[in-house]
Amino acid sequence: MSTADDGIQREPLGNTIDPDEFTPRLLALLSNALVWRESNELRRRFGLGTNDWRVISALALHPGASATEVSDFLAVNKAVVSKSVNVLSGRDLIVLMDGPRGSRPMYLTAAGVQMHDDMLPISMRGQEIVLAHLKPSEIVRVNELLLRMLVDARELQTLDHEAAASVD
Repeated sequence: MSTADDGIQREPLGNTIDPDEFTPRLLALLSNALVWRESNELRRRFGLGTNDWRVISALALHPGASATEVSDFLAVNKAVVSKSVNVLSGRDLIVLMDGPRGSRPMYLTAAGVQMHDDMLPISMRGQEIVLAHLKPSEIVRVNELLLRMLVDARELQTLDHEAAASVD
């Protein structure tokens, strides 16, 4: 390791991460590429983005969910969901109803159901890209492992939040 007299590190460090062997980086790059492709295609064809698609897809699975429930399900910030809800309700793809204790359950409209069905193949293309090189038994195993890793990552995130809160 060599630094010039000015204290600036001009040579690569010896203890770095190999970018081609660092799995979190590879997963992030793959995810970013798939989301970018999906988002561009959704915007081009429907004038909606990936976050809008995610809200539509969540409501297809959980009709009557509130924005908070959708936010929790998608693991995204409530502001992201709120923006998509405004776009989707403005285009009459979803409807917000009055629910108990001031809740606002959301439902797909008939146009929303059609939009879901039209957008689904674009999202599924990403699934096909991911699974193209795997055997059915490997797909099951990869999904099991990813779900376990997500649990571990969420537990670590909770511990990090608790540690940060104890410092404040």
